[in-house]
Amino acid sequence: MWTVLRGKVSARTVAKYMRLRSSRGPSPGWRKFLKDHASNIWACDFFRVQTILFETLYVFFVVRHADREILHVGVTRYPTADWAAQQIVECCAWDRAPPRFLIHDRDSRYGVSFDRRVRHLGIRQVRTPFRSPRANAIAERWARSDRCECLDRLFVFSEARLRRILSSYVTYYNLWRPHRSLGQRAPCGAATSLPKKAAERSLRNLCSAGRTVCTGSPGEFLRPTAP
Repeated sequence: MWTVLRGKVSARTVAKYMRLRSSRGPSPGWRKFLKDHASNIWACDFFRVQTILFETLYVFFVVRHADREILHVGVTRYPTADWAAQQIVECCAWDRAPPRFLIHDRDSRYGVSFDRRVRHLGIRQVRTPFRSPRANAIAERWARSDRCECLDRLFVFSEARLRRILSSYVTYYNLWRPHRSLGQRAPCGAATSLPKKAAERSLRNLCSAGRTVCTGSPGEFLRPTAP
C-alpha cells in the first residue's frame, strides 16, 4: 500500500507495529547468569609482564568460576590468535571436559582461528562489553593477585624464569591460598591455613624462581583479603 501511495515510513514506526508479543519475562541480569552457570563457566585473559631488561612478555591464563581454580597459564612474546587457540586446546585435556561458556574481552588476539578452535570444542564464547573489566571480574582479580602477591616482589629475567615463577605461584594459589568467597577455603583444598614449614618452603620456591631476596614473612602470602 505504501508503495502505491509513495509514502515513506521510518524504521521505528515499522518496529512499533510489527513487534511481536513474547510470553517470556525479562532476561536475567549478568550477575544471575554468572551465579546460575558458575559450574559451566571458564574465564580467560591476558596481562603483560616487563622483564628486568625491559622486554614485554604476555601471560595468558584460564580460571574456573565455580572454585576460582587456575586451570592453565601460558607465557609468550608473541600472543597470536593461533597461540591463544592452542592454549585453550591444552587446557581442555583428556581428563578435563570443556566448559559450556568461556568469558573473555574483545581483544584482537581472540581472532578467527581462536573462534574456530573454541567452537569445535563445543564452547560458547561470551564477550564482555568494551572497557568493562568488572564483567570479567574473577579473571581480573587473579591478575591483580598475581602482581601484588608475586610478580611485584620478584625480578623477572627471562621467559623461562617467568614460567617457573608462575608455576610455583599457581600451585600455591590453587592448593593453599584462602578465599573469602569460598569460606576461607583454597580452590583445590579445604585447608584454611598453610603449615609453617610448608609456607616457608613455598616462599623459598618463589624466591629461588625469581632469583631475588624476599624479606616478607610467609604470613604475608596467606592474608585472606581477596574474594
